[in-house]
Amino acid sequence: MDGTEAAARRDQAVRAAVEQGLVGPDAPLAALLDVTGIRASAAALTSAFAAVTDAPVLHAFAVKACPLVPVLRLLAGEGLGAEVASPGELALARAAGIGPERTVLDSPAKTPAELREALALGVAVNADNPQELARLDALVAASATASPLGLRVNPQLGAGSISALSTATATSKFGVGLRDEGAREWVVAAYAARPWLTRLHTHTGSQGVPLTLMAEGVRAAYELAEEVNARVGRRRIDTVDLGGGLPVNFASDETSPTYQEYARLLRTEVPGLFDGSYALVTEFGRSLLAKHGTVLARVEYAKTAGGRPIAVTHAGVQVAARTVYAPASWPLRIAAYDSSGRPKSGPPVLQDVAGPACFAGDLLAQARLLPRLDQGDYAAVLDTGAYGFAHHYAYNSLARPGVYGFTVSRSGTHFAVVRAPQTIEEIVAESGGNATL
Repeated sequence: MDGTEAAARRDQAVRAAVEQGLVGPDAPLAALLDVTGIRASAAALTSAFAAVTDAPVLHAFAVKACPLVPVLRLLAGEGLGAEVASPGELALARAAGIGPERTVLDSPAKTPAELREALALGVAVNADNPQELARLDALVAASATASPLGLRVNPQLGAGSISALSTATATSKFGVGLRDEGAREWVVAAYAARPWLTRLHTHTGSQGVPLTLMAEGVRAAYELAEEVNARVGRRRIDTVDLGGGLPVNFASDETSPTYQEYARLLRTEVPGLFDGSYALVTEFGRSLLAKHGTVLARVEYAKTAGGRPIAVTHAGVQVAARTVYAPASWPLRIAAYDSSGRPKSGPPVLQDVAGPACFAGDLLAQARLLPRLDQGDYAAVLDTGAYGFAHHYAYNSLARPGVYGFTVSRSGTHFAVVRAPQTIEEIVAESGGNATL
């Protein structure tokens, strides 16, 4: 995917957002989504897997990455489904018009009510553990369901560079640990006893996890599926869910690694999985959206402390919580724009880019080399389309920013409201404004 073209669209969108009043003195924060980029990512994903297998593939977008209904609707129009992990996410997928046959429910803590709803709708469910499978036993026996049902396993291969996003460690909370004593035999027996258990799910991790480790996890799932089918004496498992988690390059505009690279690696490392014997499911999230989101924040004040310039903006922990609390793991790029929305020039200066929250660590960047940001300029926080502004953290009761999808054409830059800016009245209502004790 051409990062140069995406950067050019972003520059046009920032200028248009200022000119059209989406940001300014009275609206100092907005989030922008590149619709063209999102469509291109979806096309890259579907074509990458179509090139390595003729089997059916459901690409179920991980709703947690960007739980905004218009985004889900856009992706559904590009042929994607939804992977959900809560009743709220399921409701969002349904509101976007994504059918149950294109929806997968994964969660380590599903309640009986959640399971009943999923089975009634016909949503695919991956059980996380033996106790959940026992719940499904009772529910399946009590009523017929069209839901494809599977089991999540953990190949216990180890962690990547970010432990919190590594789900194949020895003690991960997700799935059945295949290397635990007796676990593999239990899994085989579970499938042998349940004709309705036809899927197998695994997920090794996401950001910070190398593609080679992900491929090992997929190979472990494939080998287990083959073992189950051989032991049962027929193809009991007909679908393998590969999970998602392609890492994102947060260092430049380049999209790396690509879906094509990953699909080819899987085809090389696990060829039997791609010979048409198994239907496949993927659950990518961050890699589809991250590069296509920008938070645009006005510089309210430019000051100096200890000899270092500080740009105090309206973007901080409320829209980039991971970066503020774990900056080493989640560094974000900042681009400088002037008060008219044009890329700012000038010699780079070491400076801090701070957010509005009332604690010292609310910093988007420390000692970052940028053209010096002045009062009234704009700091653009790049690569925030996933797990960013859609996951508002209400520190200091800061309002959720407006989110706008944009397209660029010869006639100009056009914006559509994805989510309207939160009002002060809405903040008061959400905080129990009409309740009493």
